[in-house]
Amino acid sequence: MGHMDKKRVLVTGGAGFLGSHLCERLLADGCEVVCLDNFFTGRKRNIAHLLANPDFELLRHDLAHQLFIETDEIYNLACPASPVHYQYNPVKTVKTSVLGAIHMLGLAKRVKAKILQASTSEVYGDPDVHPQTEYYRGNVNPIGPRACYDEGKRCAETLFFDYHRQNRVNIRVVRIFNTYGPRMHPDDGRVVSNFIMAALQNRDITVYGDGTQTRSFCYVDDMIDGFIRMMNADDDFTGPVNLGNPQEMTVLELAKAVIDLTGSRSKIVFKPLPADDPRQRRPDITLARERLGWQPGVGLAEGLEKTVRYFEALIAGKL
Repeated sequence: MGHMDKKRVLVTGGAGFLGSHLCERLLADGCEVVCLDNFFTGRKRNIAHLLANPDFELLRHDLAHQLFIETDEIYNLACPASPVHYQYNPVKTVKTSVLGAIHMLGLAKRVKAKILQASTSEVYGDPDVHPQTEYYRGNVNPIGPRACYDEGKRCAETLFFDYHRQNRVNIRVVRIFNTYGPRMHPDDGRVVSNFIMAALQNRDITVYGDGTQTRSFCYVDDMIDGFIRMMNADDDFTGPVNLGNPQEMTVLELAKAVIDLTGSRSKIVFKPLPADDPRQRRPDITLARERLGWQPGVGLAEGLEKTVRYFEALIAGKL
């Protein structure tokens, strides 16, 4: 494939946890990659090893502003995704989701690019239906502390489908359930990174409520594979499609697994549940299996081990 034939792909939020893994995979697949990030939660170290690659380009840009660039495909991942970060500046979170979607959809319309939106299981809110299928419309508090993220992402989905209906933009929407792996932000307040960081430092592990609330965890490589399959799917398949691991476990089980894996002396302590924290989260991935031939392949033990090794290196100052 000559230089001119290479697919040019824009990844917004490309220096983030998922974004950096996606950039890596796209380069391995022979694409030219433009990685866009404003470095609010993205980190240079996540993509430092890609900078020498002639097919990789780094662009510091904030999606609240328009962007003019030539591209064949856009993966729109830009948005702080953990409560700690998205609640830090909630107005900015909404702007990133909504203006970011408008600006990227405008770009896709101008250059006739395919565009994928990284949406979230948070569009389901605290679900009354379990597990969640794509037809469930959610139970979101529009004025709560998490609304800047939940409603920002819901509005972004609205925009994607309106651009698709009104301007025939070629869209794909994936709803991401809990994902973990190397390059997670150590201070993002998410349960996997929280538990591992605490365990490696023999600090108390905090479990909210009684620890019976459930989560399902998908390893990052599986998630990225889902993104690529969705981008390459038939043009009539817009989604939204759930991507996540249907294997459900309680938060308390996860805490114990991390302690076992790290050989930690950490003790588990219990604190009250935060506002609007979902009681259970598990994707129904029937649609992804049927339309994308996708399902997670990495087990929790294997994925946790790789994640622990990353955090060990991070704490030791080797990254």
